[in-house]
Amino acid sequence: MRWEGRRQSDNIEDRRGMRVSRGGLVGGGIGTLAIVLLVMFLGGDPTAVLQQAGNAPATMEPSSEPYVESAEESVWRQQTSVVLAETEDAWNRIFAELGGQYREPTLVFFTDLVQSACGTADSAVGPFYCPGDRKLYIDLRFYQQLERQLGAGGDFPRAYVVAHEVGHHVQNLMGISSCVHELRRRVDEIEGNQLSVRQELQADCFAGIWAHQANRGGAFLEPGDIEEGLNAASAIGDDTLQRNAGQAVVPDAFTHGSSKQRIRWFNTGFESGSLEACDAFQAADL
Repeated sequence: MRWEGRRQSDNIEDRRGMRVSRGGLVGGGIGTLAIVLLVMFLGGDPTAVLQQAGNAPATMEPSSEPYVESAEESVWRQQTSVVLAETEDAWNRIFAELGGQYREPTLVFFTDLVQSACGTADSAVGPFYCPGDRKLYIDLRFYQQLERQLGAGGDFPRAYVVAHEVGHHVQNLMGISSCVHELRRRVDEIEGNQLSVRQELQADCFAGIWAHQANRGGAFLEPGDIEEGLNAASAIGDDTLQRNAGQAVVPDAFTHGSSKQRIRWFNTGFESGSLEACDAFQAADL
């Protein structure tokens, strides 16, 4: 991506180095790498997971010493801020064309632990969006895991993470998230998982729409970026994660979609640039 020198978002909240009490903590009890990976990469809206801890009160305190980021983290922070700004431009334009107004989310950088309106989470949860406060949360060190554990290297997979979480914010603004949450309360686990898959695939498609918008004029994306994104989508399909963990592939347990599905829906958004094309809830074939 040609991100250097481009506008960085002002909607950034830097909580790195802040101390958070462990009241209401979630994520620390996850037992296997396979389960962690199922939640952590493009985890989207983990509200149900976060709420399982009971949301006990937590406190945040500034560190006695300022947080010192590494050179690598500095690059990641700037890239992430630029990508967030690019999503703002894209979705402001799309909402305006529809006669609406886009309410931009805030992105929170944190280390180790963070308190959100959805509860207290640790870094093992991975990047997530909390609809309760309309904020995205990410520990930038996740990008190391993205490359080393999932094999999704390059700058575009990092952009894909942000664009996917912003996709969940768009779903929240459109009322989709609340509808899915309500529907999941009325169905069994298998049907609830199927709804989650459709929600995640739509967020992948919305990430593709952002890439479509970013590619207009050819000034931001470089050759190979989309291929990196498709590789990332393939790497985090539920079937691939289960298989890599030495488990049997169980489609009824999918919550994010197979590798093939995630590639397809990101590509759908990228090639069409159309919200209508991203209606994963009406699609007969995912």
